[in-house]
Parts: sequence; structure tokens; C-alpha cells
Amino acid sequence: MTRREPENPGLFLGIDTGGTYTDAVLWAPDRGPSGEIVAKAKALTTRHDLAVGIAGAAGAVLEKAAAAPSSIALVSMSTTLATNALVEGQGGRVCLVMIGFSDADLERDRLRAALGTDPVIFLPGGHDVHGNPARLDLAALEDALPGLGPTVSGFAVCAYFAVRNPGHELAAAELIRHRTGLPVTMSHELSAKLGGPRRALTTLLNARLIAMIDRLVAATEGFLAGRGIAAPLMVVRGDGALVSAAFARLRPIETILSGPAASLVGARHLTGLESAVVSDIGGTTTDVAVLEGGRPRLDPEGATVGTYRTMVEAVAMRTFGLGGDSEIRLEDGGLAPRLVLGPRRLVPLSLAAHIHGATVIEALERQATARSPGRLDGRFALRTGVPERLAAGLSAAEERLYAAIDGAPQPLDRLLASTVQGVTLDRLVARGLVHISGFTPSDAAHALGRQTNWNAEAARLGATLFGRRRDGAGNPIAPDAEEISARVLDAVTRRSAEAILETALVEDGMEGAPTVAHRLVQRALDGAGGIARLSIGLDRPVIGLGASAPLHYAALSGLVGNACVVPQDTDVANALGAVVGQVRVTAEVQVSQPQPGLYRLASADGIADFASEEAALDEAERLARAAAATRAAEAGADTVEVAVARDIRAADIDGERAFVEAIVTASASGRPRIAR
Repeated sequence: MTRREPENPGLFLGIDTGGTYTDAVLWAPDRGPSGEIVAKAKALTTRHDLAVGIAGAAGAVLEKAAAAPSSIALVSMSTTLATNALVEGQGGRVCLVMIGFSDADLERDRLRAALGTDPVIFLPGGHDVHGNPARLDLAALEDALPGLGPTVSGFAVCAYFAVRNPGHELAAAELIRHRTGLPVTMSHELSAKLGGPRRALTTLLNARLIAMIDRLVAATEGFLAGRGIAAPLMVVRGDGALVSAAFARLRPIETILSGPAASLVGARHLTGLESAVVSDIGGTTTDVAVLEGGRPRLDPEGATVGTYRTMVEAVAMRTFGLGGDSEIRLEDGGLAPRLVLGPRRLVPLSLAAHIHGATVIEALERQATARSPGRLDGRFALRTGVPERLAAGLSAAEERLYAAIDGAPQPLDRLLASTVQGVTLDRLVARGLVHISGFTPSDAAHALGRQTNWNAEAARLGATLFGRRRDGAGNPIAPDAEEISARVLDAVTRRSAEAILETALVEDGMEGAPTVAHRLVQRALDGAGGIARLSIGLDRPVIGLGASAPLHYAALSGLVGNACVVPQDTDVANALGAVVGQVRVTAEVQVSQPQPGLYRLASADGIADFASEEAALDEAERLARAAAATRAAEAGADTVEVAVARDIRAADIDGERAFVEAIVTASASGRPRIAR
């Protein structure tokens, strides 16, 4: 009998698109017990044209490995773009359609804050807890669509108890698509959980992110087509699972925490540690999560990003607006104001000068030679380069200022004529149309020679200008560029330790931020002396990830009371994590009892009634299995395994069991399809 050689699975290409850098790895799964990174590379993320950064990083690893297009069996990507957009309050302008809700519901779950100035339409309709419909009236929506269509990038539709009957959401979505052709997100597609306002919030954020994730996927597909690579394209979801690019395009909200989730998978793969706190510092955010038993802890309440609690199942990750490109400000008030980092990302001055040359240097030199410091010194504005259609709905003042800004950095002391224009500029930044460039931790690292990839002269000038700012007594906050830069880097390490401890305390059931801010904890972190010696520490090591982790986490172990492990390939952990995961999806079907002897089944397909509990549960299990298997196939799984769980809730009334409701959940998982 002839011995059959094992099939060569080919090479897997992993890509991570972050706020500052796009990383790529080429991984050979069949080399060694845990595979081998054949090549890795980085390129700047080009937000105006994501394809440039993707081609720079992915093209470099293909050339380093001399890999033929036919050898690539799988392409998978993770991204922090969606996470960053939510942390920074960015995204497209969308219209929220609320069916069966009132204006008062906007006050719940921070929905009104998330909506901002975007339009909202309230319609009569919705369903009760058993899926019975109220009267639907789409007249107000029909009247508003001609005026709304040109001013928004998409629609978010949420109906009362849509998870029990999606009929009214489907009707509204059909009307919107027919009249406008714009993308529509329906709440029942994203979550089967009750809680209308939070489901509406999740739907709103999803609609805002569609254009961004669509551009990312399109850019990657364009690169692959140009290279003749025909491998399936996958995207990492927020729980670390893989889904197809087509699946992610419809549900971009599920990619929030995609990059951090991939980093957890990569951290476990790189270190072999089963138990750790993983801290991933990027350009815009620091993401901290707990690894337990080799798997990331999931958040049962839904992912929190920035100030928003969503219904997205994701790793129990805390995201902090802290990174190498964080805005640096002075705390208001006080004789000796402390440095405040983030949450907004700025384009580092060293990077702006690296790309745009003398324009930035000349403006910084002019400001540095002025007799007294200016309020806007070291600040520039430039367009992000997103498509013009995303600038729809600007006010007259916003349009005028936007027209005055182009793709080259312009110093704010020459651009802005009033404080009011500064507020207008902030609104353009929030819309994702304009970047601010200014002094950041990355510049501080360049000024001290600890980072050398961009323009050090611009970094030193920016540090000098920042150090000239005045404290409460009217004195400069630092005598030179070196001192202020060292203080900035120390502040990043200290804030990183606080973020890690805050996450650990929350996981232990305590209030994280208030506890870390308490004087006793701050004293322990300071290592202050006294009769009472105070200390605080973790029960497990920290895995430090990110290209700047070796710099910012060098002194971290002394602050967190345990070892800090920075693996060799920490700079591409996210990209590696993107290709070593599995496809995993779930489907839920609910069974309720609207009246004795009647069991009502509610699924995405509608409602059905049964005369017995067991018949309803059996049908619910069949539907859940079928839905999970179908979703897994749509998500790009090859062979699928399905497991079903029944959560039956019953009450004991006078010694008799009374059925209340049941949730049947099917989970399907499998390896992604690869090119053979």
C-alpha cells in the first residue's frame, strides 16, 4: 500500500490594519509544532487610501519570502479602525429609525449622546414580548427619505421587541433601500438580546462603521486581485473568531475589538502562557484583557468601547485612549499641572514632517523663535482623505473651514481666526474628515533618540514648544526638549500600569478607575516611603504587545508587581493572531408561553405556535442548528461542528412546574476554508 504524504496547507497571510501601522506576517502552519513566521513587515496605515498601507506591508512579506501567489492558502485580517473610530467618536452620519419607541428612550444606555446631531425618526409600530404586532405606520419615514438620502451615509433601524418578531424592521429597511439605495442595518441581525435602547445603540454604531470597514475590505481585495492571490479572505471578530469578509461587511460592529482579540490569540501563540494579563499598546489605544486557561475571557454584558456598552459579544477587553500617538495636554488648573494623555489620536509631528517635509519644520521654527508661546503652537490640520461623499451634511461654517484645509499640514495659528473656529474644527475631526497633528509620545521618543523611523528634528521642535507652555505660576513647564520628553514617556508607562491594574480590579468585581485613583493605590504606585508600607501587584505576568511595548513597558514590572513578558514578535502579534484562529458563530431561538397551553417560537424567520413545550423546543433546536450551520458557512467555515444548549426557565407555582420561556443556542465552529 502506498503511503500518502500529508497535504501541504500552503502559507497563511495575516494582516493587521492599525491606526498608525499596518502589519503583515506570512505564517507556515506545517513548520514545527506551532508553525513558523516566515516573514513579517510594517507599513504606515494610509487612511486616505488603505490599499497603499496594505500593499506596503503585505507586499513586503511576499517579496521577503519570495512567495508565489498560488502558495497563499488563506488571508486573514484584524483591525483597530472600528475600535479607534468609536473611541475617538468618529464615523459616518446616519439616520436612526426607532419603531415603537419614544424620545425618552434616547436617554437610556447613552443613546442620545451617541446619536449627537444625527437625525432620528420615530414611527408607530413594534411588537410585544410574544411577537404580536402593533400598527405600523411608515408615513413619516416615507416623507423624510427624499431629504435625508443625500445627507447621510446609511440607516439604522430598531423596532420594539424586534428580536421576537423582525417584521417591522424588515418593512422599514425595504422601503429605505428602495428609495435611497443606501445601506441599512437592522437591530435583529446584530443581537438576539432584549433591551431596545442598547440594541439601537449597537445598530447605530454598526451603521456608522459600514463605510469604513467596506473600504478596508475593498482595499485588501484589490491588493489580492492585483497580486493574483485567489485565497479566501477572513476578518477577525471581536471575540477572536474568524468570519468571511462578506460577513464582516454587513456586521462591522462585530469587528470592534478585532485587533485586540487577535492580539490575545497571538499572545497565547507566541508565549505559551495560559494565564496572563495582556496589554497591547498601539498608536491610538491600549487594550487590556485577561487570559485564563489559554482562552480570553468574554464579556457577558457586551463589549464596552470608549464610553459605550454595546451588545456585541467580544473579549472582556478594556480599551483606553492611550498610545504612541495620543494627544498630550496639560491638566486644567493647579500650580504644577500634570500631563494628560489621550484619548484623541494626533498625527505625530515627526510623522507629519517625515511625509510632508519642510512645510512642517518651517512652521515649527517660526513658532519656536517667537518671543512668547502661542496657544496653537505645534498644532496643524490636514484632511484625512476620505471620499467626499462622507462630508455630506456639513453646516455652512464647517463647509467653509473644510474647504480651507487640504492634504498638507496647515499650522492652526494661521488657519483659525477665532475660538469658535476651533470648535468647528473639532466637529470636523469627530466626523473623521480632518486630522490634527501635534506633539505625542512618539515625538518624545524621537526627541530622545529612542525611536528613529520618522523626523527627529520636528519631534525636538515640538517638544521645545510644548515645554514652553506655562504652569499656574506663569513659568515654563520644562527647561528643554529632553526633560519634557522624558516626563511624557514616564507618564505613558505610569498610565499603562494604571490601565492594567484598573482592568484587573474590574475583573475582581471592584470599581476599577475610582480604586486606582484612590490615594492609597497612587501612593503604592509612587513607591512613597512612610511608616505604613503599601504595595499592589498582579497574581500573573503581563504580556506586553505592540511595536512600542519594549520602550513603554521596560519599567512596567516594578509598577504592577509581576513580570512583564515582551515576546520576540510582539510587533506583529495581531497579524499572527489573525491567521491562527477558528470560525465560530452562534444562533438563538426563543420559546415563550403567551397563554397557557400555547408555546410560541420566535426566530429571525418569524413566529410559530405549538401545542406542546417539547415540540416547540425540538423545532427551536432544529432551527438553531440550521441557522448556526448556515451562518458558519457564510462566515467561511470549512467543516462545521454544531453544539446546542437549552436554557429553560420555569417557575414553581403551588408545587406545579410552570414554563416561562426558553432560549435555545446553537454554536457552530470550524477551521476556515483554504485555497487548495
